Amino acid sequence: MNTQSLLEFVHRGETFAVIDKPSGLLSCPGRAPELYDSVETRVPRVIPGAHGSILAHRLDQATSGLLVVALDPPTHRALRLQFEARTVQKSYEAVLIGEVHGESGTLSLPFRLDVERRPHQIYDPVHGKLGVTEWRVLARSPGRTRVEFTPHTGRTHQLRVHAAHALGLGCPIAGDALYGDPSSAPRLLLHAKALSFDHPQTGERLHFSSPVPF
Repeated sequence: MNTQSLLEFVHRGETFAVIDKPSGLLSCPGRAPELYDSVETRVPRVIPGAHGSILAHRLDQATSGLLVVALDPPTHRALRLQFEARTVQKSYEAVLIGEVHGESGTLSLPFRLDVERRPHQIYDPVHGKLGVTEWRVLARSPGRTRVEFTPHTGRTHQLRVHAAHALGLGCPIAGDALYGDPSSAPRLLLHAKALSFDHPQTGERLHFSSPVPF
């Protein structure tokens, strides 16, 4: 088997790589044996020198697009610090079910894990952690709105909650099995299309992009 086909690389360097993750592939393995296959477990099969914690961030299993992985511990720490400092810029594109009101704006909603319905997130103005997302409409068609999301925080399911919740855009992402109608699309129509961060060793600002597959 050609292990190179296990992952699609947008960039492959000595200390980090940027991967175009397909929808349906986990970022990291789950506890059950059937959830072992993931970006984290595939990388060492393609790059034998990769070891330790490699994920600097994650994408939902159903979300496709750009994911940066570290190939050594110092690079992992350097990338994690950038994400924690919120200097990494990310851009997503999504197709929403319904007609979004307005053309652009910023969403700020606190939410948290619903412990009785894991991994579902719920709005909670008291105990929730704030998620902040900029959005703008890219195109409209009958019953659907194509939107660009720029998250400023990295909460679990942030874009999905901000799209679907009545205090957000009130229009779930097409194909969303948790917050919308899974039959509305063959997959979750959410793609991480652009990613910018500083080179962990040189400090040079890097920009990566991935074509939206829907």
